[in-house]
Amino acid sequence: HVQLVESGGGLVQPGGSLRLSCAASGTGFTTLTIAWYRQAPGKEREWVSEISRGGSTKYADSVKGRFTISRDNAKNTVYLQMNSLRPEDTAVYYCKGVDRSGWGVYWGQGTQVTVSS
Repeated sequence: HVQLVESGGGLVQPGGSLRLSCAASGTGFTTLTIAWYRQAPGKEREWVSEISRGGSTKYADSVKGRFTISRDNAKNTVYLQMNSLRPEDTAVYYCKGVDRSGWGVYWGQGTQVTVSS
């Protein structure tokens, strides 16, 4: 069983940066594809980015060129570096892990990101 814990959220001004972390406990981290999702008030949860077991990355068009996802398997952690933040990036950010079978799906509790002047 895997537990995921997000951290690194906070309040930042437009144009600023934050780095979110998704730390995993338990075994099997290296077998997981990890994705970041976000949910703004009154909106559905949306996919933001993901990184495969092998390190391949994908991004939503809305964050491409501004966000960078990476993983450190030695630390059982995935990072989301967010630059040039905009007010519309304000949301609760969640990480999700999916194992090779697709049956093992794990969510973190979320971390709040607020972009405001």
